[in-house]
Amino acid sequence: MSEAIRQPVASRRPARTVGHRGRLNTPTSPTRHGLSAWLSYIAMGVVFVAFILPLLWLFFAAFDGEATFQTKIPRHWTLKNFAAIMTKDQTFLPLWNSFLISAVVTVIVLACAVLCAYPLSRYRSKFNKPFLYTILFGTCLPITCLMVPVYSLFVMLHLLDSMTGTIFFLAASSLPMAIWMTKNFMDSVPVELEEAAWVDGASMLKSLRLVVVPLMKPGLAAVSIFILMGTWGNFFVPYMLLLSPNKQPASVTIYSFFGQHGMIIYGQLAAFSLIYSLPVVIMYVIANRFLGTYSLAGGVKG
Repeated sequence: MSEAIRQPVASRRPARTVGHRGRLNTPTSPTRHGLSAWLSYIAMGVVFVAFILPLLWLFFAAFDGEATFQTKIPRHWTLKNFAAIMTKDQTFLPLWNSFLISAVVTVIVLACAVLCAYPLSRYRSKFNKPFLYTILFGTCLPITCLMVPVYSLFVMLHLLDSMTGTIFFLAASSLPMAIWMTKNFMDSVPVELEEAAWVDGASMLKSLRLVVVPLMKPGLAAVSIFILMGTWGNFFVPYMLLLSPNKQPASVTIYSFFGQHGMIIYGQLAAFSLIYSLPVVIMYVIANRFLGTYSLAGGVKG
């Protein structure tokens, strides 16, 4: 009887063979061959080339004193493009403005998104879906169609050329997608953990701060990257709402490298673009430490 019971279990094990050196070989997934495999490789190669060529131009042109729009290895590597842009008005002040705007917008949006997503995730109501679809519709509106009434509103409220007003508008425009993303991440946190905190005497806000938010760190890191990258690279909104050169972020001052009559300073433009992209890369590396490092395994035991 025991042999009859063990036989079906053994039959489900993957067959193993002995290799030419006496090692056991287990069956692996079949390798793709034929036309479909070659088409996949060609498609990946085209995508790779489309992405790598602009990056190669950016790197080579930044160290080329005679850079043009063509992608070529510099004959004489130089740092004079970086030396030319390392000034307060052209690089340091715009980068500081970009950092200030992006950091404040990210903090405001994260705080508001968590508070808005909590009732949507924890309470069932017939208004939840209409509200979420309204939020989703708000994310689909192009920012260009909103700028005419927003510009008129800023003129009426005397907020034109105001850093505070620009920050709040950028936060408001980033909030709909942030609420949608935060709500999906919050759904993965078991409500039983909050109930245990309530039994111990914690209020809803305290359980949100001490239980839910710490378990949502990977999700909040992803949302913060999304907000930061969107705000850091936003050109149109600061260009329309900030008029003083000392208040404009780097996304607007990069326009100064495009001269009149189609004359572009390619080398300095590439050097500034490399420096401009570094903070976002550093932020991604820092936030990436929180992605996938937290687990809910063992958090709920019946």
